[in-house]
Amino acid sequence: MSTQSPFSGKVKIFSDGADKKAMLEMYQNPIVKGLTTNPSLMKKSGITDYVTFCKDILRDIKTKPISFEVFADHFTEMKRQALEIASWGKNVYVKIPITNSEGESSLPLIKELSLSGVKLNVTAVLTLEQSWNACQSLKGGAPSILSIFAGRIADTGRDPVPLMQAAVELCRATDSNIELLWASSREALNIVQADQMGCHIITATTDLIKKISMFNKDLTQLSLETVRMFKTDAESAGYSL
Repeated sequence: MSTQSPFSGKVKIFSDGADKKAMLEMYQNPIVKGLTTNPSLMKKSGITDYVTFCKDILRDIKTKPISFEVFADHFTEMKRQALEIASWGKNVYVKIPITNSEGESSLPLIKELSLSGVKLNVTAVLTLEQSWNACQSLKGGAPSILSIFAGRIADTGRDPVPLMQAAVELCRATDSNIELLWASSREALNIVQADQMGCHIITATTDLIKKISMFNKDLTQLSLETVRMFKTDAESAGYSL
Protein backbone atom coordinates (compact mmCIF):
# COMPACT_ATOMS: atom_id res chain seq x y z
CA MET A 1 0.00 0.00 0.00
CA SER A 2 1.31 3.45 -0.91
CA THR A 3 2.42 5.61 2.01
CA GLN A 4 2.43 8.80 -0.06
CA SER A 5 -0.09 11.52 0.73
CA PRO A 6 -2.01 12.67 -2.36
CA PHE A 7 -1.72 16.31 -1.22
CA SER A 8 -1.05 18.63 -4.16
CA GLY A 9 -0.92 21.89 -2.25
CA LYS A 10 -3.47 23.61 -4.50
CA VAL A 11 -5.99 24.28 -1.71
CA LYS A 12 -5.36 27.57 0.08
CA ILE A 13 -4.72 27.21 3.82
CA PHE A 14 -6.37 29.83 6.03
CA SER A 15 -5.49 30.02 9.71
CA ASP A 16 -8.47 30.09 12.06
CA GLY A 17 -8.11 31.60 15.53
CA ALA A 18 -8.16 34.71 17.70
CA ASP A 19 -4.84 34.64 19.55
CA LYS A 20 -2.84 37.64 18.33
CA LYS A 21 0.58 36.03 18.70
CA ALA A 22 -0.51 32.91 16.81
CA MET A 23 -2.26 34.96 14.13
CA LEU A 24 0.85 37.01 13.46
CA GLU A 25 2.96 33.85 13.39
CA MET A 26 0.61 32.30 10.84
CA TYR A 27 0.56 35.51 8.80
CA GLN A 28 4.32 35.21 8.36
CA ASN A 29 4.04 31.53 7.37
CA PRO A 30 4.21 31.23 3.54
CA ILE A 31 1.92 28.18 3.67
CA VAL A 32 -0.88 30.32 5.10
CA LYS A 33 -2.74 32.34 2.48
CA GLY A 34 -5.34 34.01 4.69
CA LEU A 35 -6.89 34.18 8.15
CA THR A 36 -10.33 33.94 9.74
CA THR A 37 -11.80 34.46 13.18
CA ASN A 38 -15.23 34.67 14.81
CA PRO A 39 -16.87 36.00 17.99
CA SER A 40 -16.73 32.61 19.75
CA LEU A 41 -12.98 32.26 19.16
CA MET A 42 -12.45 35.84 20.28
CA LYS A 43 -14.41 35.26 23.49
CA LYS A 44 -12.38 32.10 24.16
CA SER A 45 -9.19 34.15 23.79
CA GLY A 46 -10.44 36.65 26.38
CA ILE A 47 -10.99 39.53 23.95
CA THR A 48 -13.38 42.11 25.39
CA ASP A 49 -13.11 44.96 22.86
CA TYR A 50 -14.07 43.66 19.42
CA VAL A 51 -13.20 46.74 17.37
CA THR A 52 -9.90 47.44 19.10
CA PHE A 53 -8.75 43.84 18.61
CA CYS A 54 -9.65 43.77 14.90
CA LYS A 55 -8.08 47.12 14.09
CA ASP A 56 -4.96 46.22 16.05
CA ILE A 57 -4.56 42.99 14.05
CA LEU A 58 -5.02 44.90 10.80
CA ARG A 59 -2.02 47.09 11.59
CA ASP A 60 0.12 44.03 10.88
CA ILE A 61 -2.06 41.88 8.63
CA LYS A 62 -2.38 43.94 5.46
CA THR A 63 -1.64 41.73 2.45
CA LYS A 64 -3.54 38.50 3.11
CA PRO A 65 -7.35 38.18 3.26
CA ILE A 66 -8.84 38.13 6.74
CA SER A 67 -12.48 37.57 7.74
CA PHE A 68 -14.26 39.29 10.64
CA GLU A 69 -17.86 38.46 11.55
CA VAL A 70 -20.87 40.61 12.30
CA PHE A 71 -22.62 39.76 15.56
CA ALA A 72 -25.89 41.71 15.24
CA ASP A 73 -29.08 39.67 15.00
CA HIS A 74 -31.33 42.22 13.26
CA PHE A 75 -30.58 42.81 9.61
CA THR A 76 -30.54 46.62 9.72
CA GLU A 77 -27.85 46.53 12.38
CA MET A 78 -26.13 43.60 10.65
CA LYS A 79 -25.83 45.74 7.52
CA ARG A 80 -24.39 48.66 9.49
CA GLN A 81 -21.81 46.39 11.11
CA ALA A 82 -20.93 44.80 7.77
CA LEU A 83 -20.25 48.18 6.16
CA GLU A 84 -18.19 49.27 9.15
CA ILE A 85 -16.08 46.09 9.09
CA ALA A 86 -15.61 46.32 5.31
CA SER A 87 -14.23 49.85 5.69
CA TRP A 88 -11.31 48.60 7.81
CA GLY A 89 -9.24 47.37 4.89
CA LYS A 90 -9.18 46.13 1.30
CA ASN A 91 -8.12 42.68 2.51
CA VAL A 92 -11.14 42.36 4.83
CA TYR A 93 -13.99 39.92 4.16
CA VAL A 94 -17.16 40.33 6.19
CA LYS A 95 -18.62 37.16 7.66
CA ILE A 96 -22.41 37.03 7.39
CA PRO A 97 -24.23 33.98 8.83
CA ILE A 98 -26.65 32.23 6.47
CA THR A 99 -29.48 33.03 8.94
CA ASN A 100 -29.86 35.03 12.12
CA SER A 101 -30.46 33.35 15.49
CA GLU A 102 -34.21 33.22 14.80
CA GLY A 103 -33.67 31.22 11.60
CA GLU A 104 -34.56 34.18 9.39
CA SER A 105 -32.74 34.17 6.06
CA SER A 106 -29.80 36.52 5.55
CA LEU A 107 -29.97 36.05 1.76
CA PRO A 108 -31.52 39.45 0.90
CA LEU A 109 -28.80 41.23 2.87
CA ILE A 110 -26.09 38.98 1.41
CA LYS A 111 -27.23 39.86 -2.11
CA GLU A 112 -27.46 43.57 -1.36
CA LEU A 113 -24.01 43.75 0.21
CA SER A 114 -22.33 41.60 -2.43
CA LEU A 115 -23.78 43.58 -5.33
CA SER A 116 -22.67 46.81 -3.63
CA GLY A 117 -19.06 45.58 -3.64
CA VAL A 118 -18.64 44.22 -0.10
CA LYS A 119 -16.47 41.10 -0.02
CA LEU A 120 -18.40 38.51 2.00
CA ASN A 121 -17.70 35.23 3.75
CA VAL A 122 -21.09 33.52 4.08
CA THR A 123 -20.73 31.38 7.18
CA ALA A 124 -22.47 28.67 9.24
CA VAL A 125 -23.58 26.86 6.06
CA LEU A 126 -24.30 23.14 6.57
CA THR A 127 -26.66 22.01 3.79
CA LEU A 128 -26.56 21.88 0.01
CA GLU A 129 -29.79 23.89 -0.15
CA GLN A 130 -28.17 26.67 1.89
CA SER A 131 -25.13 26.48 -0.39
CA TRP A 132 -27.24 26.83 -3.54
CA ASN A 133 -29.21 29.75 -2.12
CA ALA A 134 -26.04 31.52 -0.99
CA CYS A 135 -24.42 31.07 -4.40
CA GLN A 136 -27.46 32.57 -6.13
CA SER A 137 -27.31 35.57 -3.79
CA LEU A 138 -23.57 36.05 -4.35
CA LYS A 139 -23.74 35.60 -8.13
CA GLY A 140 -22.50 38.62 -10.03
CA GLY A 141 -21.26 40.35 -6.89
CA ALA A 142 -17.93 41.05 -5.24
CA PRO A 143 -15.36 38.29 -4.62
CA SER A 144 -16.82 36.05 -1.93
CA ILE A 145 -16.33 32.92 0.16
CA LEU A 146 -18.87 30.20 0.91
CA SER A 147 -17.95 28.57 4.23
CA ILE A 148 -19.44 25.11 4.71
CA PHE A 149 -18.84 23.70 8.18
CA ALA A 150 -17.70 20.24 7.11
CA GLY A 151 -16.31 19.47 10.55
CA ARG A 152 -19.63 20.14 12.23
CA ILE A 153 -21.36 17.93 9.67
CA ALA A 154 -18.89 15.16 10.56
CA ASP A 155 -19.64 15.72 14.26
CA THR A 156 -23.20 14.51 13.57
CA GLY A 157 -21.94 11.19 12.20
CA ARG A 158 -22.47 12.21 8.58
CA ASP A 159 -19.77 12.13 5.91
CA PRO A 160 -19.31 15.73 4.67
CA VAL A 161 -17.35 14.75 1.57
CA PRO A 162 -20.32 14.19 -0.82
CA LEU A 163 -21.82 17.57 0.12
CA MET A 164 -18.46 19.31 -0.28
CA GLN A 165 -17.92 17.72 -3.68
CA ALA A 166 -21.35 18.89 -4.82
CA ALA A 167 -20.64 22.38 -3.47
CA VAL A 168 -17.37 22.57 -5.41
CA GLU A 169 -19.27 22.00 -8.64
CA LEU A 170 -22.00 24.39 -7.57
CA CYS A 171 -19.53 27.24 -6.99
CA ARG A 172 -17.77 26.57 -10.28
CA ALA A 173 -21.03 26.57 -12.20
CA THR A 174 -22.38 29.71 -10.52
CA ASP A 175 -19.61 32.32 -10.49
CA SER A 176 -15.81 32.19 -10.59
CA ASN A 177 -15.80 34.92 -7.92
CA ILE A 178 -17.21 32.48 -5.33
CA GLU A 179 -14.63 30.39 -3.47
CA LEU A 180 -15.62 27.32 -1.46
CA LEU A 181 -14.14 27.03 2.02
CA TRP A 182 -13.98 23.79 4.06
CA ALA A 183 -14.63 25.11 7.58
CA SER A 184 -14.20 23.62 11.05
CA SER A 185 -11.57 21.08 10.02
CA ARG A 186 -10.94 18.44 12.66
CA GLU A 187 -7.77 16.64 11.48
CA ALA A 188 -4.88 17.04 9.06
CA LEU A 189 -6.54 14.53 6.71
CA ASN A 190 -9.26 17.13 6.06
CA ILE A 191 -6.64 19.31 4.36
CA VAL A 192 -5.84 16.46 1.96
CA GLN A 193 -9.55 15.79 1.37
CA ALA A 194 -10.28 19.45 0.60
CA ASP A 195 -7.27 19.58 -1.72
CA GLN A 196 -8.26 16.40 -3.57
CA MET A 197 -11.82 17.52 -4.31
CA GLY A 198 -10.85 20.98 -5.49
CA CYS A 199 -11.96 23.16 -2.57
CA HIS A 200 -10.50 26.61 -2.96
CA ILE A 201 -9.80 27.13 0.76
CA ILE A 202 -9.68 25.24 4.06
CA THR A 203 -9.48 26.79 7.51
CA ALA A 204 -7.30 25.08 10.07
CA THR A 205 -6.01 25.73 13.56
CA THR A 206 -2.34 26.46 14.16
CA ASP A 207 -1.81 22.89 15.43
CA LEU A 208 -3.27 21.37 12.26
CA ILE A 209 -1.27 23.65 9.99
CA LYS A 210 1.93 22.57 11.70
CA LYS A 211 1.07 18.94 10.90
CA ILE A 212 1.36 19.65 7.16
CA SER A 213 5.11 19.16 7.58
CA MET A 214 4.33 15.50 8.35
CA PHE A 215 2.69 14.84 4.99
CA ASN A 216 4.53 11.97 3.23
CA LYS A 217 6.55 11.20 6.35
CA ASP A 218 7.84 7.62 6.35
CA LEU A 219 5.38 5.61 8.46
CA THR A 220 7.99 3.14 9.70
CA GLN A 221 10.05 6.06 10.98
CA LEU A 222 6.94 7.58 12.58
CA SER A 223 6.27 4.24 14.30
CA LEU A 224 9.78 4.23 15.74
CA GLU A 225 9.45 7.84 16.92
CA THR A 226 6.18 6.93 18.64
CA VAL A 227 7.77 3.99 20.48
CA ARG A 228 10.66 6.21 21.57
CA MET A 229 8.21 8.84 22.84
CA PHE A 230 6.43 6.25 25.01
CA LYS A 231 9.78 5.05 26.38
CA THR A 232 11.02 8.56 27.15
CA ASP A 233 7.77 9.59 28.83
CA ALA A 234 7.66 6.44 30.97
CA GLU A 235 11.25 6.99 32.10
CA SER A 236 10.78 10.70 32.82
CA ALA A 237 7.67 9.88 34.88
CA GLY A 238 9.68 7.35 36.93
CA TYR A 239 7.23 4.51 36.35
CA SER A 240 8.06 1.07 37.73
CA LEU A 241 6.32 -2.30 38.01
